[in-house]
Amino acid sequence: MTDRKDGECPAVASIVESSTTFTWLLGSLLVFLILRQLQSWNVWYHLKIMLEFLRPVPMMNVEMTDAETRDDGVSSSPPPPRSTENKRSLHDPQHPGFIQCFDPSTGQYLGQVKAMNAQDVHEACVKAAAAQKEWSKTTFAERRRVLRTLQRYIVHHVHDICRVSSRDSGKPLVDACLGEILTTTEKIRTLNAWGELWLQPSYRPTGPLMMHKVAFVEYVPLGVIAPIAPWNYPFHNFVNHILSGLFAGNAVVGKVSEHTSWSSQYFTRIVRRALEVNGHNPDVCQTITGFAQAGAALCSDPLVDKVIFTGSPGIGRKVMETASHFLKPVILELGGKDAMVIVDDVQLNDVYPWVMRGCYQNCGQNCVGIERVLVYESIYEEFLQGIAPMVKQLRQGVPLATCPSNSGAVDCGSMVTEEQLDIIQALVDDAVAKGARVICGGKRNTAGLQFYEPTIVADVTPDMRLFREEAFGPIMTVIKVPKDDDCNCIDLVNQCDFGLGSSVFCGDQSRGLAMGRQFRTGMFCVNDFGSNYLVQALPFGGVKDSGFGRFAGPEGLQALCLERSILVDRFPSLIRTSIPPPLSYPIDKEKGIGFANALVGLMYDESWMGKLKSIFGLIKYGS
Repeated sequence: MTDRKDGECPAVASIVESSTTFTWLLGSLLVFLILRQLQSWNVWYHLKIMLEFLRPVPMMNVEMTDAETRDDGVSSSPPPPRSTENKRSLHDPQHPGFIQCFDPSTGQYLGQVKAMNAQDVHEACVKAAAAQKEWSKTTFAERRRVLRTLQRYIVHHVHDICRVSSRDSGKPLVDACLGEILTTTEKIRTLNAWGELWLQPSYRPTGPLMMHKVAFVEYVPLGVIAPIAPWNYPFHNFVNHILSGLFAGNAVVGKVSEHTSWSSQYFTRIVRRALEVNGHNPDVCQTITGFAQAGAALCSDPLVDKVIFTGSPGIGRKVMETASHFLKPVILELGGKDAMVIVDDVQLNDVYPWVMRGCYQNCGQNCVGIERVLVYESIYEEFLQGIAPMVKQLRQGVPLATCPSNSGAVDCGSMVTEEQLDIIQALVDDAVAKGARVICGGKRNTAGLQFYEPTIVADVTPDMRLFREEAFGPIMTVIKVPKDDDCNCIDLVNQCDFGLGSSVFCGDQSRGLAMGRQFRTGMFCVNDFGSNYLVQALPFGGVKDSGFGRFAGPEGLQALCLERSILVDRFPSLIRTSIPPPLSYPIDKEKGIGFANALVGLMYDESWMGKLKSIFGLIKYGS
């Protein structure tokens, strides 16, 4: 017997001991549950990231040419002659292997960039594929370090990047900062914060038949990714897929538009330098400059594992056709005809700034720009009267401050290509011929070579080309919603072959949400425009002629990986899968079919009697 203090009751001592044990068990359970909850909130992961970010990243310098450091001026080489149509030509007969580059807002000659041929493209793919073998072995921490180095350089060289982008695409510096810098740095932040979690193995349920197994999906690098970028945002479109491609462990061989090849030289040096200063082979990132032949060669190169194309539906079909001959998967983002719906219960003064930004940012050259403004009938004329003076006050001109003839303040820059001016004018002329009203603008701005006046076209109807075809310019297309009817509005939104994004502005958010869910688009916002792209955890993409596939978000990052399904034993030292004797070759016909039928009944018959009968069947045919 154990000694007890005088007067101590054995029953009380037992209760105290039990209470202590219970308290200890309860405390242990509570600690366990707290730790599990912290794990489900990814607290440990983010703590690791925070500690990792305490370690500084290397500084880097990137050489810039004289032209890249200036707001104005031309290359030391003389510009080639203009074509017979008096348009600047990217081709020069005297230098057939080069692209001639111009500032679209001034017409100044910037220089020439090599137009790569099929052999050049293949050599770039060979270098990238070789470098990818080592890059794929890097840890996520090492990849984050490269991205942090990039971000540090971008943040400290905002004006340099915006200036180079502006000279190559004619956009104002504010549009460059928002569309080139803000979007890119948010992409980096999101990848660094969440990318590793999105690429962790995904465990899947096995079901009772395979309860002794563990099933999961691993996301492993594909190899060589080939993004083909458009010209509207030279820096972001170039870097966007490089960031996600590298983070997923791939090499990236990206083709830039021939219209913005000049800026790609500086942007390429930035990315490659970030790899170099962190001890990695810069060949994992390659840039292709050239015309359509270079793009076709990239899509068909045997070393390319996936193609990502952003551009027009016509070229997208050609890209898909070329890739299909080699069974290469593609992601297509083919632009849009996004609608902004303005419902009758809104405060118009609150909506006007959103409409202006949606229609005229980057001179309307946005894949998710507002191409159709649907206004309810009861507020239609009030809307036009309120918005027209604002559009007429927009200042258009050369974006950079030291350029000739610049007044120092510009809201809208130039179109990147001269061809787009002809496309816009044809759409406006067709609409006017069919009864539309031009409230303001509607023609080229003769103050510059590639300027189109900020324009409002009202009373647009579905039979007009401007209703259906992408304008990609500074055009506000205003459409009346008859009878303030939501169903009419939804029908008008969906009467379009594009289906990228959309937005609804209304007083009742639930009403806007209900309407947006009936739009045939890949994305929509309520009382907002464009902000979804600043939430890089959301996938980006559309339906119909806007393409298919997604980039950004976990879906976009995982799309750059091979999804490998894996099945292993849950308790390998205790239970391993074996083939039941009735199903082993050579099979006894009677026992084999009887055993298989009984197994199906046991697993999937919903009645208990059926399951019991199946158990006896397994015993009968399994012996």
